[in-house]
Amino acid sequence: MTAKKICMLGSFSVGKTSLVERYVRSIFSDQYLSTVGVKISKKELTAKGQNVSLVLWDMEGKDDYSNINLSYLRGAMGLFLVADGLRRETLDEAYTLQTVVATLVGDIPRILLINKFDLAEQWEVTNDDIARLEGQRFTIMKTSAKTGYGVDEAFLALAEAML
Repeated sequence: MTAKKICMLGSFSVGKTSLVERYVRSIFSDQYLSTVGVKISKKELTAKGQNVSLVLWDMEGKDDYSNINLSYLRGAMGLFLVADGLRRETLDEAYTLQTVVATLVGDIPRILLINKFDLAEQWEVTNDDIARLEGQRFTIMKTSAKTGYGVDEAFLALAEAML
C-alpha cells in the first residue's frame, strides 16, 4: 500500500476540519472548534487500481502564513487549499498561500476547494472569480462538508493526481 501525505491549508473557519471529518468519518458538526497546530487523520482508498493510504494533515487556520511551520509541510505529496464561498477574501488568501507553499515544497499536486456549496446562493465568490483562477492552471472543486457534496470526488481526484 502506498502512503501519501496531504496538507489541508486555508484561513480559519473555511471548513478544513469539517471536510476531513466528512471524508474520514462521514460526519458533520455545526460546532466550530479551532484546530491548534495540526490534526492528523488517515483513510484508505483505491485510486487508479492502487491501494492508497491518505495521511491527512489538517493544519490550523491562519490569515497570515508568512511564518508557516515548514516541518508540517515536509514530505507533503498533495495539497488542498480551502476557501469559504461565503467569504471572498479567503479565496484571495488561498491563492496567496499556494504561492508561499510552492516555494517551500515545490510544484506538487494541489486542488483549491471552495467549501460551503450548500449555501451557494449566499456566496461572495463569483463564477468570474473561479474562471480567473482556472485560467491560471488551478484545479478548482466545489464542496460542502455539511452535505458531502463533492468531498469524496475531491479526495479521489487529488489521490489520482499524486499517483
